[in-house]
Amino acid sequence: MTDSQTPHAPAPASGGPQRPPERVGLGTIAREWGRIGCIGFGGPPAHIALLRRLCVEERCWMGAEEFEDAIAATNLLPGPASTQLAILCAWRLRRVPGAIVGGLCFILPGLAIIIGLSALFLSGHPPLWVRGAAAGAGSAVAAVALNAAAMLLPASRRRTHRPGQRRRWTAYLVIGAAAAIVLGPYLVLVLLGCGIVETLWRRRAALPAQVSLWPLAAGAVPAAAGLGGLIWTAFKVGALSYGGGFVIIPLMQADAVHRYHFLTALQFTTAVALGQITPGPVVQTVAVVGYGAAGVLGALLAAAVAFSPSFLFVFFGASRFDRLRGSESVQAFLDGAGPATIGAIGGSAFTLGKALTEPWQFAVLAAAGLWLLVLRRGVVSALLGASALGVVAALIGLALS
Repeated sequence: MTDSQTPHAPAPASGGPQRPPERVGLGTIAREWGRIGCIGFGGPPAHIALLRRLCVEERCWMGAEEFEDAIAATNLLPGPASTQLAILCAWRLRRVPGAIVGGLCFILPGLAIIIGLSALFLSGHPPLWVRGAAAGAGSAVAAVALNAAAMLLPASRRRTHRPGQRRRWTAYLVIGAAAAIVLGPYLVLVLLGCGIVETLWRRRAALPAQVSLWPLAAGAVPAAAGLGGLIWTAFKVGALSYGGGFVIIPLMQADAVHRYHFLTALQFTTAVALGQITPGPVVQTVAVVGYGAAGVLGALLAAAVAFSPSFLFVFFGASRFDRLRGSESVQAFLDGAGPATIGAIGGSAFTLGKALTEPWQFAVLAAAGLWLLVLRRGVVSALLGASALGVVAALIGLALS
């Protein structure tokens, strides 16, 4: 019997863990995870919904509670949570081989698309309509960042139950926003620092053994220019970022634009837009930065560095995720780093807006803000609409930069 002929298991009687009754073939994992990688537009919410439908509702490979536990565990890890969830679900089926096949098939379709778009949008002499589309989509990115921060705020605020925690939460939020605007490449130190401060505040003692200072020390290490700078930028995205895909914006922007000059400010806003309108993980935006630094090889290198920690976290930590979820130190760290990250995402809207130079771009930004923040419509439609407006602006002769 082939993989595609494997019978579905009956639905579990309860929400508890459910293992597949038969060995799931790597071909099945490649096909199903590749399909999600091709149609997964809309970022982490879409990816989670597709994985839930596949693994829980259609194939019954996992129980509902087991899947929710997987979501909770991956949200505790740095890096792209929906990518780690895809890798973890495949790991549950075939351990390391399944995780490798599932993770790669989830990542590669969108990565191929975004590298192709990078070649089009970052070419030396793109057609006029391409320049217009880039300028239009880039105009809306600041509104997309504000919308991302606004969507994360309620859940983070609901975690503030302890006396005085609401005030500290507000302070971390403001500090993160200010750091994104002022500190640039050293923002990661602030995010990690807020997490450690909250952990120490709750313990009122020496730093607990569960929290390591190595990420803070790593964040202080200066990176060399060229490929060294690209590797460092991608590593921060994959191993030192908390709070969802959009935190990559403030973590990458200062390095990519101001420190290493891989992209111009306008090209960076285009990179963010491309990461939003393509399927698969938002973190693959780092491939656009890599393309700007060193072409296709740079894009592949940046993606490899950014996604490798996600695989390693699952390979070496999946069996310990339950203990991780029960750690008060981990929860405290996230209660500090989380609001700082949300503030940083919001603060990045200011720096993204500074890249705009033409009056019509500010009009597009205002329209995107209305579409996203007031009308509550989708990010992809906002960016595609802004791109269309940019094409119109270019064709009627408005300035593009």
